[in-house]
Amino acid sequence: MGAGVTGPHGTLLEPTSLRARSGELLLATGPPRSGRTALALLLAGRLRPGTGTVLRNGKRDPTELRRTVAVVDAPGITEPEGSIELREVIAEGLGIAGRPFGARAVRTWLAERGLRQQAGVRFEQLAPHYRTWVLLDLARARREVETLVLDCPDRHGGEASRWHAVAREAANHGYAVVALCSPHTAVELGEVPARIGEHNGVSPPEEQAETTTPSVADSGSL
Repeated sequence: MGAGVTGPHGTLLEPTSLRARSGELLLATGPPRSGRTALALLLAGRLRPGTGTVLRNGKRDPTELRRTVAVVDAPGITEPEGSIELREVIAEGLGIAGRPFGARAVRTWLAERGLRQQAGVRFEQLAPHYRTWVLLDLARARREVETLVLDCPDRHGGEASRWHAVAREAANHGYAVVALCSPHTAVELGEVPARIGEHNGVSPPEEQAETTTPSVADSGSL
């Protein structure tokens, strides 16, 4: 069956089954209006499935999903306002992560990443892959986060290979990373993606979305 979402005016996400494991990057594709952001929120326990189940390590636990899954750059939800300066984006992200977020902490964060000169640059003026890098890094600042769901970084333009490398680097640090994108982008990257509205090789009784932690990386699906 897969996990799907129904809203007050119809289907937001067709039933979809996929599996994401710690230390791996999974692309999930669908055309516009296919429910890509709905899928991101579903995986993070922020939307209730109308069909199917979202599992973490084989268990249904929406509270734990909300604690351990970060939705990154979702349009109108977790996407930063483009007109604000990079330093403000950093301060907000550090605060959300429960880290010190005063001026000194922000300066330190920027200096450690070689971005001190860009502190006053409007966020929308940064190269697309730099925006993705910053947002993924801030999401990783939350100590409890194990899974990163990156919502359509290809909408910002630029070379897909560059944000893909950033997402891959996060996976190499042990995170389960799901990057939502267009079918065309997946082809450009030469990746075999999970497709929204399909089962994607997840067979019963595991027709759900599931996340895994490093200790049980062989037994889960997102």
